[in-house]
Amino acid sequence: MSMEWNPMTLVQSTQKGGRILTRLFKSFSLASLMAAGAMNVGCTSLTQPLAGIPVRRLPPQFLAASKNNLVPLDPSRLTQEPPRQYLIDKGDILGIYIEGVLPYSSTDKVPEPPPVNFPKEDSTLDPSIGYPIVVQENGTIALPSIRPVKVQGMTLEQVTELIRKAYLDARVITNPEKLHPIVTMLKERQYNVVVVRQDVGAERQSQQGGGGAKGSYLRGSDQSAAGSMIKLDAYKNDVLHALMASGGLPGINAKNEIKILRAGKADQKKRDEFIQQFYAQYYANPDPCGCPPPIPDDPSILKIPMRLPAGVIPAFRTEDIVLDEGDVVYIESREAEVFYTGGLLHGGEWLIPRDYDLDVLGAMGIAGQGIGSQANGGAGGGGFGIQQYTIPPGELFILRKTPCNGQITIAVDLAKAAQDPRERPLIQPGDTLILRYKPVEEAVNFGMFAFFTYGITQLFQQR
Repeated sequence: MSMEWNPMTLVQSTQKGGRILTRLFKSFSLASLMAAGAMNVGCTSLTQPLAGIPVRRLPPQFLAASKNNLVPLDPSRLTQEPPRQYLIDKGDILGIYIEGVLPYSSTDKVPEPPPVNFPKEDSTLDPSIGYPIVVQENGTIALPSIRPVKVQGMTLEQVTELIRKAYLDARVITNPEKLHPIVTMLKERQYNVVVVRQDVGAERQSQQGGGGAKGSYLRGSDQSAAGSMIKLDAYKNDVLHALMASGGLPGINAKNEIKILRAGKADQKKRDEFIQQFYAQYYANPDPCGCPPPIPDDPSILKIPMRLPAGVIPAFRTEDIVLDEGDVVYIESREAEVFYTGGLLHGGEWLIPRDYDLDVLGAMGIAGQGIGSQANGGAGGGGFGIQQYTIPPGELFILRKTPCNGQITIAVDLAKAAQDPRERPLIQPGDTLILRYKPVEEAVNFGMFAFFTYGITQLFQQR
């Protein structure tokens, strides 16, 4: 049976095929737009879910300690009060003149006048007369024709009388009226102290663009410390004078403590033996559910806090801040006091303020993300020009480290945090902040994206 060729049939078939192709193209376009919208609004809460402990249910031991109630240490506690009269000790250089004895001259000659000594411009001493006599390590001085005289702990007036009495007892000078020794201070003793500071030049530098975190604080590549040998006069050999001579009190780049390493107490061999015995006792009876204890503090190192809670009296004593020969004053940098950001926040490393608290909202502000604003990086449909119609992210997760290399996840509802300070936990060093959409926020944003990119287009096409 032969079929007759009909031009109308061919036209109808062609129109029907075109409608099928148009529907397929629209379906493919809709699927492509939906896939692009799903990626654009950041569907990570559905594909990579996170679960955390709400702030209200977080155990107290996992909360960061507040710093707002800390007050600076009174700098006067870092210095010693000098005595009313200077007390002589080893290392002092006295100017002594004894007519006919120091220097020696025969009775038939005119005595030589004593030499006059003028101090340096930066010295607080008065001009002195006499020949230099050094106070020995045992606290004595050596003078002609008599045994060494013990002068440690005495004033200049007491030393003068002691020398006069020693020569009279030795019968070196028979006429007491001619014995009038003169004792003055030629040079005060000094103490060599080492000051090591890591807070000098430890400022972070911000990195702009280049694939890094815009405006984030990065650690400096040079971790070296500035060290100097300082000579401190007697009764000025304390922590405050050492700090003033090396640049002042610790700045914001330094930890809130000062370490004093005693030269006389430091014994590295004994320290190593102590640590070996400490861990040997632990590994002899290990706890399968625990972790190795931290290394105990070195008893030869004194830690002086620079900020204390209000009303708390420092535990160190006055003699603790007095420095001796070879002592080391160590100020550490707080390079590790940082937090990290990720997710819908700009990824980066950010410095935590030293002297005041930083909560989650403040940390988001430091990272460039204000609460209630759209996420950075074009999330929420910003690439299609409809970011103003989307809901901002409302969930923040804090990844906080715990002892023994553990971790807990803290869930922060930003809507509650904006109204209740108890919902804003404080940031502590090592925290990682991840900003995300809630699942319902992603669903609403996806619906808005689909409507504004496809629904409005269909409405205009139907007209």
